[in-house]
Amino acid sequence: MSDVNKTIQKWHASFRKGTDFDSWGQLVEAIDEYQILARQLQKEVQSTNSSDFTEEQKKTIGKIATCLEMRSASLQCTQSKEEFKLEDLKKLETIIKNILTYNKEFPYDVQPVPLRKILAPGEEENLELEEEEDAAAGVGSTEAFPPRAPDLNSVDVNPVQDTPVATRKEDTYIHFSIDIEIQRHVEKLPKGAAIFFEFKHYKPKKRFTSTKCFAFMEMDEIKPGPIVIELYKKPTDFKRKKLQLLTKKPLYLHLHQTLHKDS
Repeated sequence: MSDVNKTIQKWHASFRKGTDFDSWGQLVEAIDEYQILARQLQKEVQSTNSSDFTEEQKKTIGKIATCLEMRSASLQCTQSKEEFKLEDLKKLETIIKNILTYNKEFPYDVQPVPLRKILAPGEEENLELEEEEDAAAGVGSTEAFPPRAPDLNSVDVNPVQDTPVATRKEDTYIHFSIDIEIQRHVEKLPKGAAIFFEFKHYKPKKRFTSTKCFAFMEMDEIKPGPIVIELYKKPTDFKRKKLQLLTKKPLYLHLHQTLHKDS
């Protein structure tokens, strides 16, 4: 069996594992499996050295990754009106299994996650050390995720909003469960603007609030429904020129967007 067929077989096994967890009601395990597979597919799409897949096949792979993220987000947003159902996702099994010969139109109107210039993640010892320092102080850190909307010159075009602290922690998830309203019409945001989310936590030992990591949505990502966006290492890079993933682990910021129309 060729390397590319082994890769496809591995993807298919991961897909089946995720949908099995999903159908059994093991949602945490399903979400983890979906996110891991989505990350693997996105990595293949962004690879410039791989010649195993054509550009059209990579587009299809990217769309499958988007659907995996949509299902993952739907599982965490029970009141979502744009819910991507398990039966919708299962329709993609034949496609991922036969990606080398699939030549039909993709069944859903989705787009691959926009490609971004991402540097290879660094080692994670610093991340773990920082957490150990907080733990050694005997007081848990307080997390918040304030959003802001700077333009390409790093100038805020919308007031920075501080969010309440996290409501609970569960496994690798930190839940905020809050609604944030951007105080400006999307159409009036200047070209090149983006909505940034900075993950801040209080360091009791040093007595100050630090930015742990950040995430952002570009203008073409602002649309109704769930979205999963990657976390990047600090300092916050408002110009998005030198992005570096926070960790190799499948950790993301999960959001659900609602667009309001003027009455």
